[in-house]
Amino acid sequence: MRATGTYRPYVDCLLDEFESRADRPVIRYEGTNVTGRALSGAVSRYARALEALGIDRGSLVALFAPNRPDAIAIRYAANLIGAAAIYLPAVPDAGRRAALLARIEPALLVVFPETARLVPETSGAPGTTPLRVMQVGFGSASTRLDVLAHAQPDTPLPGRSAPDELAVIASSGGTTGVPKCSCRSFAAYSALVNAPRDEQRRQLVNGPLAYLSQVLVDTTLTAGGTVVLERRYNPAATLAAIEVERVTDLLLVEPQLFETMDHRDAPWRDLSSLRSIAHVSGSAPAVLRRRAIARFGPVLTHLYGASEAGIVSMLAPHEPASKPALLDCAGRVRDGVDVQFRRTDGTLAAPGKPGKIEVRSAAVAQGYWNQPQETALKFRNGWCLTGDMGFIDKEGYLHVLGRASDIRRIAGRTIAPVDIEEVLCRLPDVRYATAFASGGGFSDDLWHAVVEPWAGRRVDVVRCLRALDAAFGETVASQVRLTQSRSIALTEQGKVDRNAIMRAAPLRGPADAITLG
Repeated sequence: MRATGTYRPYVDCLLDEFESRADRPVIRYEGTNVTGRALSGAVSRYARALEALGIDRGSLVALFAPNRPDAIAIRYAANLIGAAAIYLPAVPDAGRRAALLARIEPALLVVFPETARLVPETSGAPGTTPLRVMQVGFGSASTRLDVLAHAQPDTPLPGRSAPDELAVIASSGGTTGVPKCSCRSFAAYSALVNAPRDEQRRQLVNGPLAYLSQVLVDTTLTAGGTVVLERRYNPAATLAAIEVERVTDLLLVEPQLFETMDHRDAPWRDLSSLRSIAHVSGSAPAVLRRRAIARFGPVLTHLYGASEAGIVSMLAPHEPASKPALLDCAGRVRDGVDVQFRRTDGTLAAPGKPGKIEVRSAAVAQGYWNQPQETALKFRNGWCLTGDMGFIDKEGYLHVLGRASDIRRIAGRTIAPVDIEEVLCRLPDVRYATAFASGGGFSDDLWHAVVEPWAGRRVDVVRCLRALDAAFGETVASQVRLTQSRSIALTEQGKVDRNAIMRAAPLRGPADAITLG
C-alpha cells in the first residue's frame, strides 16, 4: 500500500505486488522459493474454498498457524473476500485456549499437523457452540481445507473488503490470563503495514505468526521485499540463515537478541548482509545494547510499541554511533504518532516530566474483540493507554521507564526494573538479567530479579546485591529478591515469562535466593 489519499486494502496491494513478481520469489521457505504467481494462486484457491464453506464478509477465520506459506495464504484469502482473520497464540494452558475460542467465536478454525494438539477438547463439549474445524495437510478429505482449495481455479478474485469492517485481530501473549485480542479495520491494518518501497529487503521471520511476525510479513511483501520464513526461532539457526540467505533485516524480542549475540557461532558467521536487527523493548539495559553493537556492528534498531498501539518510536542504527548516550532511550516518536503522558492524578504531565504513556495514531487498534470492559480501560477517545511510564527529553527522544506497575519511588528516587538490570548486567559473571515487581505473594515493595550466568560459570549473588547497594543504597537493594537461573523462563513468544518465574519457588539458600537487609 502506498501513501496516497485513496484507500486500498493491503491485500489488493499485495496481489498487485505478486503479479508484478510472478516468476520471482516473494518467500523463501526451507530453502525453496515461493514465487509471486504461486502465492497469488494459493490465495485465490483458498479464497474460493472458504467461500464454499460459507465464509464471507463479517465472518471470522481463526488459525492455529505454524510458520508456513499456506498459513499466510489462508489469512490473505480470508481478507480478500472481506472476512476477518486471527492467528491464535499457542497458549500452553488448554483452558485458556478454550476460553479464548469461546470469546472470539470464529466461524471457522483452521489447524495444521503441527498445531492440531492445540484444539481444546472442550471445544465440542455439551452446552458449547460447536466449533467448525478444517485441517491443512492431514485428516480426511472432507475436512481438509487444502484439498478443497486444490480443486478450485487460481484465477484472481476481486477484493470485497470495506474500510471500516473488521480485518485483523492480533493476540497478546496472555501471560497473565486469557490473551486479549486487539482488532483493526481494513483501513487501520492497511495503514499499519504501509511502508516505503524496499526491494532489497530480505526479512527473516522466525517468531510465531500470532504476534509481530504477521506485520513483518505484510510490511515486507507490500514494499517489494522478500520474506525468509523459518519455522521457529533458534539462535544457531538464526545466525546460519543470516549468512546463507543474505538476510538484511530481522526482528528479535529482547531475550532472543542477547541470546543470539552471545551464541558461540556468532563470531564466525558471515553477517555482513545485515543492515538492521530490530528489537522490541521499551527499556532494555543499555549495557546489553552496547554488547550487541560490539558483536553485530551498527545495525541495532530499537523499537517501542505494542500490539494495541503499533510502533510508536524508533532509534535508528546510525544514531547511537554519534551519541552513545542515546542507547538509554527508545528513539524519536514516528511521524503520524501522537504521544502524551498522564500523571497519577489524571492530569497531563508537563513537558519533560514522566507519566503513563498514551498513544494516538492511524495504526492504533479499535479496541479488544468482544471485551467491552477491557476496551474501555485501554482505549479512550482514540488514545491507547499503554500502561508504561516514560517521558520525552529536551531533544525529542522518548524514554520508556517500564511498566507503571513495576516502578517504585523509594527514598525520593524513582527506580525502574531497567535500572536494576543495568547494574546486574555490568557484572562479569552475569550474561543476562531481568527484573520486575514481584507481587504474587511477595510484598508490593519488592522486585524479583533473576540473573543468568555465562555458560560454565556461577553468579556470586552476594556480589550482585552489593552492587545494587552501591548503586542505589541499602534501602533499594533490600527491596530486591535475587535468584539465579541457568536459563530464564521465556514464553512461546520469546519474552520473559513472569508467571513461570514466580511459580518457581526460589530456594532460600544464600547462593540462589537472597535479599539484602
